[in-house]
Amino acid sequence: MTAVAAVRPAAGVRGRWLGRVPYAVLALYAVAGGIGPLLIDYNPVRVSLDDRLLGPGSRVASGAVAWLGTDALGRDVLAQVVYGARTSVLIGVATVVVSCLIGVSVGIVAGYFRGWPDTVLARGIDVLLAFPAILLTIVIAGAFERSVLVVVTALSATAWISFARVTRGVALSVRERAFIDAARVLGVRPLSILVRHILPLTAGPVVALATLEFALVVLAEAGLSFLGIGLPNSAVSWGQTIANGKQYLETAWWISALPGVALSLLIINIGILGDQLTARHGRGHLR
Repeated sequence: MTAVAAVRPAAGVRGRWLGRVPYAVLALYAVAGGIGPLLIDYNPVRVSLDDRLLGPGSRVASGAVAWLGTDALGRDVLAQVVYGARTSVLIGVATVVVSCLIGVSVGIVAGYFRGWPDTVLARGIDVLLAFPAILLTIVIAGAFERSVLVVVTALSATAWISFARVTRGVALSVRERAFIDAARVLGVRPLSILVRHILPLTAGPVVALATLEFALVVLAEAGLSFLGIGLPNSAVSWGQTIANGKQYLETAWWISALPGVALSLLIINIGILGDQLTARHGRGHLR
């Protein structure tokens, strides 16, 4: 019994430390995306053919070290990874914020008032779900000139649906509780009930969902840039870097592989964090 009791605390401590790994990784990406561009000078349209296809750790003509190598135009891959992190984080945050505002507003109104708002929401979601999300995103992004605004709009066109469905479910459940009935009897306005009593209860599931949606948005943005219909060439994206190196996979694997590893690590750790938040919300709900 003593040995078992000693093993359990050690396992618990190890589990807590492992649970903090996603936070550390995401903090590293945030620092790299926020501070990295201030420390690393990079021009996406500047080329240096003398430094093309140099391997990781090679020295370029200026004497600097290309820690992650260079691409077919002599551009530093490390700089592209750092600037791509900033691009992905900014687009991910902007898309999630826009989708959350739209989805939560629509979902909470439909769930509380029921009737025609709920019917309109349900039919609208059915129409949007009839098209594959990535296909609708590609159509919207391809119909306009490439820009950050178009990418955020295209990604938000379907991302808000998940927020609306989750918020609607919470509103449907909460509207039947006794304290909501008491507020109605006391003459509290519906807007006040929504903002003060129902909206705070949606925070837990919405935050958990936002982390998962953030990962999907970052992956979708990389996919659009890989296809050449995402960001303009003046912007740096992991998807663009991966696409630029696809024809050099046998001779210069680092061009596509290293940004791909950076993208994969971000997606995996965001997914783990989202699962942790979902499980924590579930335990709190059971209590």
